[in-house]
Amino acid sequence: MKFIDEAKITVLAGKGGDGSASFRREKYIPKGGPDGGDGGRGGSVYVVADSNLNTLIEFRYTRNFKAQKGENGRGAQCYGKGGEDLTIRVPVGTVFSHLETGELVADLAVNGQVVCLARGGKGGLGNMHFKSSINRSPRQHTLGEPGEEWELAMELKVLADIGLLGMPNAGKSTFIRAVSAARPKVADYPFTTLAPNLGVVRVDSERSFVIADIPGLIEGAAEGAGLGHQFLRHLQRTRLLLHLVDISPRWEAGDPVHEARAIVEELRKYDQALYDKPRWLVLNKIDMLDDAERAAVVQQFVTDYGWEGPVFAISALDGTGCTALTYAVMDYLDTQARPPEITEISAPVVSGEAD
Repeated sequence: MKFIDEAKITVLAGKGGDGSASFRREKYIPKGGPDGGDGGRGGSVYVVADSNLNTLIEFRYTRNFKAQKGENGRGAQCYGKGGEDLTIRVPVGTVFSHLETGELVADLAVNGQVVCLARGGKGGLGNMHFKSSINRSPRQHTLGEPGEEWELAMELKVLADIGLLGMPNAGKSTFIRAVSAARPKVADYPFTTLAPNLGVVRVDSERSFVIADIPGLIEGAAEGAGLGHQFLRHLQRTRLLLHLVDISPRWEAGDPVHEARAIVEELRKYDQALYDKPRWLVLNKIDMLDDAERAAVVQQFVTDYGWEGPVFAISALDGTGCTALTYAVMDYLDTQARPPEITEISAPVVSGEAD
């Protein structure tokens, strides 16, 4: 399935039904009073987060969502039926904002969360509400209110505990294959990963975490270079970033220290909050170094880079150091407060129709 993480939709709530201007007419009651009923309310448009969905591809072609109108009131004090609500199901992590202003409308960060995107219009009043001692035969009635209509931008930010970042071919996809059951594409050319991948890392029978891999970043990504900048939003909800750096001897010219600094600078340019997230340094492809020189190469890199945080030297290809890294990550996450989860939908959900 193609991964889609952006979409634009229009939501239109139902119009309220009109009130009725009716009078009671029966054979032996010549002066029956007003009996016009109220119109029904229009249906509202709700959105609910569903953990069974993982892409916005459903909204690539279906972009207009309209709730049902309320029925008009009738005589004999009959009230119009309310319009059915329309419920849209989206992946957990979907953010809605107004297309024109960019104002945040909803952030569906937990499974089962329900938000009203457009509220249905109120039904109009029948003429029975306007009778009085001086107005025995009111002909006034009110029309139903229109439902809200909005043009919204949708943006999916995947939910993961750990985010991987690094240059293309730093070994991120190989690492996620080594520690989880995820099977992203791996090849010996840049930009093998074209869409985010999620993997569940299970360290034992009762402890696990979710890790996210995005396309590799290159210098200038914040200005639109490469692919990774399109997917940096998927790292914004993570609690820890693993910065993978290729320290293997390479034929092509390239300075690992410069590349590592360039990645961090792109984070700062894109989002200060993302830049401020806890970040660990993971030096990959040590299998391509001689056993005797591994420690020296790692120490030299850390010194040149000026890094003072946690450092791990691994080989994602043969698994060296990966187990120790995953246990360290799990221990770190256990010390952090996990976000609460909603197990039940907090509002009634009624299916409607989509135009």
